[in-house]
Amino acid sequence: MDHIVRLDSRQEAALQAVAEKFVATHKGDVMQALKEMIVLNGHLQEKLDAATGPSSRSRRLVG
Repeated sequence: MDHIVRLDSRQEAALQAVAEKFVATHKGDVMQALKEMIVLNGHLQEKLDAATGPSSRSRRLVG
């Protein structure tokens, strides 16, 4: 992980609301929601890697 993100109470409340909504779309199945989030993040990371080129990808894998 490159850096730590710190949230204030307002941001934390907003994040909590989004997380609860995401889990609710999976009928309350937290594990299923987590698995989907991992897959979605993987797809987004692939797109980011493709957009930024191979140099940033190799740097991320090393460090």
